[in-house]
Amino acid sequence: MNIAIVGAGRRCRAFLEAISRCTFEDLELKVVAIADKNEDALCVRQALKHGILFTKDYNDLFERNDIDLIVELTGDRQVFNDILQKKKKSVRAFDHRTAQLFWELNRISAVQERTEQELVKAKSLYNIFINELMEEDLMIISPSYQILDLNETLSSKLGFKPKELIGRYCYEISHHQDAPCEGRDHPCPLRQTLRTGKPSQTTHVHRGPKGNELFYSISCHPIFEDGEIVAVVEISKDITKDINMQRRMMQQQKLVSIGRLAAGIAHEINNPMTTILTTAMLIQEDLDSDDPIYKELQTIVDETLRCRKIVDNLLDFARQTKPSKEKNDINKIVMETINLTKKEAAFKDIRLGYDLAENLPLVHVDKGQIQQAMINLAINAIEATEGGGKVTFTTRLASSGEAIEIIVSDTGKGIAEEDTPRIFEPFFTTKETGTGLGLAITHGLIEQHGGTIDVKSRMGEGTTFTIRLPIKKGEEDVH
Repeated sequence: MNIAIVGAGRRCRAFLEAISRCTFEDLELKVVAIADKNEDALCVRQALKHGILFTKDYNDLFERNDIDLIVELTGDRQVFNDILQKKKKSVRAFDHRTAQLFWELNRISAVQERTEQELVKAKSLYNIFINELMEEDLMIISPSYQILDLNETLSSKLGFKPKELIGRYCYEISHHQDAPCEGRDHPCPLRQTLRTGKPSQTTHVHRGPKGNELFYSISCHPIFEDGEIVAVVEISKDITKDINMQRRMMQQQKLVSIGRLAAGIAHEINNPMTTILTTAMLIQEDLDSDDPIYKELQTIVDETLRCRKIVDNLLDFARQTKPSKEKNDINKIVMETINLTKKEAAFKDIRLGYDLAENLPLVHVDKGQIQQAMINLAINAIEATEGGGKVTFTTRLASSGEAIEIIVSDTGKGIAEEDTPRIFEPFFTTKETGTGLGLAITHGLIEQHGGTIDVKSRMGEGTTFTIRLPIKKGEEDVH
C-alpha cells in the first residue's frame, strides 16, 4: 500500500516511526509522497533523503495514480474535508485523529512486546539462578506453606519432577509430617519469617537411611508485594560435613589439652600410688590372710592397682608420640591382634572370627600404634559381648580404592543412641570400671595416621567400628 502524507511536522515523524516498527502479514506499507506548505518542516529533509516525493501543494497528490491512501496530519479539519472532496474514489483517506489512534495502538503494542521480552528474560534468569547457579535445595513457599516452585537440585533428591511437588505442603515433602515443624529441635524458620517479616535461619537435625545424623542449615527470605509477604524463599544446605569437621577439630583440641593435663597428673600421682601399694603389701606380709585387716589392706591394694592402671592409660593417652611408619601388611597385624586377645575371648566363651581380603596394598603405618588401636577395639568388643557371642575382624579395600578398611564388629549389647556421639570423648565411659580413655586413645592413634574411625551401633544388635587408613600414591605393592 502506497501512502501520501499531508503535513510534515511532529505528527508526520511519529507516524513514520510507527510504520517502521510495524510488521504486517498481508500489507507492505510505503510512503511515496509528503506535502507541506513549509519547506523547512520536520520531515522534509528525511523525505528527500529517502527519495520520497515532496511537494508544497497537496493538490499535486490527486493527479498521481500510485497512491492508495492519503493521511492528513495537519490537524486542520478543512484540509481533511478538501482532501475527501478532491481525491479519487479508489483512494482512501483518514485524518490526524485516526492516525493518532494508529500510533497509540502501535505504542501499546510496542510496550507489551517489551514487557513480554522482559518477562521472558526475567524468567530465563530466574531459571538459571535456581537450577544452575543455586547448588543448595531451594523452595518458594506461599504463606499457607504450599510449594510454589522448587529447583531441580531438590526435586531430583526427592525423586520427583518439580511439577509433581508444586502445590503440596513443604513440611509434607521435607519432613514427612502432616503439620508445620515446631519445637526446640525443629523450629520452623518460615513461621518466624511470616511473623516478623524478616529473614530467619535455623539448623535441623535429620536421620539418614542408616540412622546417622544429617545437619541442615535452613534460611528463609520474604518476598513482598504491596507491603505484604506473598511468598518466602527457603534455602536448605547440608552442613553435615562442616559440623563433623568442627567436631573433629574440637575433639582434637580437647585431646591435646587433656593430654597435657593428663601427663602432669599421671607423673605427680604415680609415686604416691607406688608408696601406698608397697606399704599395704608390706603390712599384709605380717598378717594372716584371714585377718580382717588383711582384707581391708587387700581392698587398698586392689584399688591402688586400679588407680595405677588409670595412670598408665593417662600416660598412653598423653604420650601420643609421632608414628614411626613403615610398610606393613594390615592382615598380619589383624591376625597378631587376634592371637593376643584370643585367651581373653576364650575365657568368656566368645568366638573370634575373621574375613580378610586378599591382595591388599601394603600401607605406611606404625605397626605398634595400629595394633594398640585394634587391641583396644577387640577388648571393648569382648567385654560388651555375652558368652556364646562373636567378634569378627574384616579387612577390605574401600570402594574409592584410596583406603584400607578394618572392621571390628561384635554381637554384643550395643551402644545407646544418645551415647554414640560421645564415645570418643576422654573419660566418657558406660562401663562401671572403665576409665573412658581406651577409645579416646584409639581415635587419636588413627587420626595421627591420617585415617578415620566411625561407629555404628543399635541396642541389642551389636556394634561395628570401621577404621579407614589412607593408601598413599606409590603404595600399590601387595602382599
